[in-house]
Amino acid sequence: MADVSLKEIALIIGVVAACYWNSLFCGFVFDDVSAILDNKDLHPSTPLKNLFQNDFWGTPMSEERSHKSYRPLTVLTFRLNYLFSELNAVSYHLLNVVFHAVVCIIFLKVCKLFLDSKSSVIASLLFAVHPIHTEAVTGVVGRAELLSSIFFLAAFLSYTKSKGPDNTIVWTPIAVTVFLVAVATLCKEQGITVVGICCVYEVFIAQGYTLPVLLDMAIQILRGKGSIPYCMLQTLLKLIVLMFSTLLLVVVRVQVIQSQLPVFTRFDNPAAVSPSPARQLTFNYLLSVNAWLLLNPSELCCDWTMGTIPLVESLLDIRNIATITFFCFLGSLIVFSLRYPGDSSKTVLMALCLIVLPFIPASNLFFPVGFVVAERVLYVPSMGFCILVAHGWKRLSNKSVLRKLSWVCLSVVLFTHALKTLHRNWDWESEYTLFMSALKVNKNNAKLWNNVGHALENEKNFERALRFFIQATQVQPDDIGAHMNVGRTYKNLNKTKEAEESYMIAKSLMPQIIPGKKYAARVAPNHLNVYINLANLIRANESRLEEADQLYRQAISMRPDFKQAYISRGELLLKMNKPLKAKEAYLRALELDRTNADLWYNLAIVYIELKDPTEHKLALDKVRPEAKKRLLSYVKEEPQDANGYFNLGMLAMDDKRDAEAESWMKKAIGLQVGFRSALFNLALLYSQTSKELMALPVLEELLRYYPDHTKGLILKGDILMNQKKDISGAKKCFEKILEMDPNNVQGKHNLCVVYFEERDLIKAEKCLVETLALAPHEEYIQRHLNIVRSKISLLSAAEHSAFPPVGTAAVGKKKIPFENLKEVKHEQKTTQTLNSNTNKEQSNSKKRTEKNYTDKETKKKSTKEIKDIEKKRVAALKRLEEIERILNGE
Repeated sequence: MADVSLKEIALIIGVVAACYWNSLFCGFVFDDVSAILDNKDLHPSTPLKNLFQNDFWGTPMSEERSHKSYRPLTVLTFRLNYLFSELNAVSYHLLNVVFHAVVCIIFLKVCKLFLDSKSSVIASLLFAVHPIHTEAVTGVVGRAELLSSIFFLAAFLSYTKSKGPDNTIVWTPIAVTVFLVAVATLCKEQGITVVGICCVYEVFIAQGYTLPVLLDMAIQILRGKGSIPYCMLQTLLKLIVLMFSTLLLVVVRVQVIQSQLPVFTRFDNPAAVSPSPARQLTFNYLLSVNAWLLLNPSELCCDWTMGTIPLVESLLDIRNIATITFFCFLGSLIVFSLRYPGDSSKTVLMALCLIVLPFIPASNLFFPVGFVVAERVLYVPSMGFCILVAHGWKRLSNKSVLRKLSWVCLSVVLFTHALKTLHRNWDWESEYTLFMSALKVNKNNAKLWNNVGHALENEKNFERALRFFIQATQVQPDDIGAHMNVGRTYKNLNKTKEAEESYMIAKSLMPQIIPGKKYAARVAPNHLNVYINLANLIRANESRLEEADQLYRQAISMRPDFKQAYISRGELLLKMNKPLKAKEAYLRALELDRTNADLWYNLAIVYIELKDPTEHKLALDKVRPEAKKRLLSYVKEEPQDANGYFNLGMLAMDDKRDAEAESWMKKAIGLQVGFRSALFNLALLYSQTSKELMALPVLEELLRYYPDHTKGLILKGDILMNQKKDISGAKKCFEKILEMDPNNVQGKHNLCVVYFEERDLIKAEKCLVETLALAPHEEYIQRHLNIVRSKISLLSAAEHSAFPPVGTAAVGKKKIPFENLKEVKHEQKTTQTLNSNTNKEQSNSKKRTEKNYTDKETKKKSTKEIKDIEKKRVAALKRLEEIERILNGE
């Protein structure tokens, strides 16, 4: 085995750098979001043992929703990245490029076992620049392929040293091989397939057997005409050791996944759930598709699931020709490599082993996988392909007639592949660019349309996102998730009727419950969120609360451990004035998650309703310290997440720690420009602490980003009228509210106040009559209407008298205090569960809280009396505020 020279190493590193330098400018996209951004196993505060208990995405292996991808060593490298650079994507991409260069160098060393030096360099260069590798190298989660390949090749190289002089066994390389196989498997599952390659190498390369020789030897032994040669016994012993170690690894792996296969839906891999012969025909056709991607990587796609490749349902399908051609070519290579002796046949055999064996776990032959085609799984098989190409080139270049042509063709292939790789890297710059590039290749995959919609949705471009979501439903009409996306987007656009229609379509597509069969085994668990989303939508209508409750109960019946369904149902039951049932729902949720501070908080609200002060205090005592502890820990782990600081601010506001609350809110706003809830609640904090003028610039910023923020407009109008005495400015705020929502009681009522302040009593009276018609049960509106009418009567009496009556002389000029008419409704966002991972529209336990500050109608009193009344009012409202966090939540 020839050594790799420094010049060759420098050449390979230079080529890899030239092809992948622009990958450093890419972000975290597609699967990177789940594996990196949302994976708590990367954080230093997470115990290291969790890496060996959770799957690749940070989900406990014991959970049903786990993907069962056990790659703790790969996650460990992500954790090291996080330790040095946290979530700076550059370091993650840089390490991937380094690992790819290492694989190329080790691959060059492997090539030199079967090819001459020149051909080995060509094979390694082709591997370095092949565009099929962009998903594995430029996509951060592709590191599993890179790491596994390093130890995969190292294990093979170690095994090649196990043959000593006179065919003796050298056990140290074998022990090292077994160890490296285990390490490769802990990086990615396909690492275990190197054992098969070692076995083939031992029999056909190290021992030099051919298939005819082995068959003849077996026949002779069976006839009793010969015995097993000693060298064959040595070979069998080595193979038994390898196979036994492999079996042990398989047993451990099965124990880790607890003998459960991951749950995939028919959208992930349609052929896996198709009847015969469509299943067999499609799986065989997919082999030729993978081979074509290696041969012609011109059209690459990040996601080949769903309808990307239509099922081959008939023997008459013309695509079967591609399948037959592929198997004929593969069969001829197998026959050549096994039947004939010589270096050429050995090279072809090892190339075929590298192509076929590592691909078996992704072939659907033994178990279904969660994709149709995945370019990343071709990383190792492409090594065998590159060896075949280099070997073929060598055979052609040896013929003088074709020598120049072979060099020209090779140069063109390397150059075009390098350019394609460089160009392909830019597709991974963002989720939008990635999925748009995929749609250029394939427009029949609803998942791609959905993902483009998600990218636009994250940019708050709901109108464009809706068009992509609707297109997804047209491409795949039975895609539940696509209809849920349409419903959510309609809701964001305030089109509740259309949103409900979309949710109802999604609900109708859900399979019926089969007694005795696990629901999760037939549909993705996150699809159950359609019941939560639909219930959250219709519960805004007071007449449909029972219908919403039925939806929550239906979700719970399908999945008894669906924690969010219990939480949402508890909120609804409180709204329906059923605190006992709400208590049952929250207690059931607490059985599933005892450390959830939000649940303890909600339970405290229930005890308030039940007038149980002891239990109420106990629940609140549990929630506050736990919530603050978790939040402080969270902001330490995620210092760039504004939500953590915001929630700390809300907790401080609840505890009347105003200066601390202000500090946390400002921190949140500094990290997230235009943070809606933080801006509003900071303004609310200022208004509550007699700093109304400081609240105005905060409200201006809020309304610049969210001009339709009703409660922000109400608060701004209140401050303008009472503090700035800007009646005109306040009037504009309230009029704008009524433009958006003519039935907004608070906005209309406060506009009535403006009319009163403008001394237009007739208009104020008419306005209050209209407001009373909108809310006939609101006593304060009737009371204020009576006040206005009494003032009108006084003025009418004054007009018929030469002198105004006592006590009314200054009505026209003196500013009458009318602040008691202002009913301002505000919103607050309370502490949220930090480790929850639910659907975007799924409501948190205490998403928003509205506070209703109502000044009582009073006669002129002394300053001391006014302060006493204010203290009593605050004490009375303090208890009500807790309940309003749930009952008035948006």
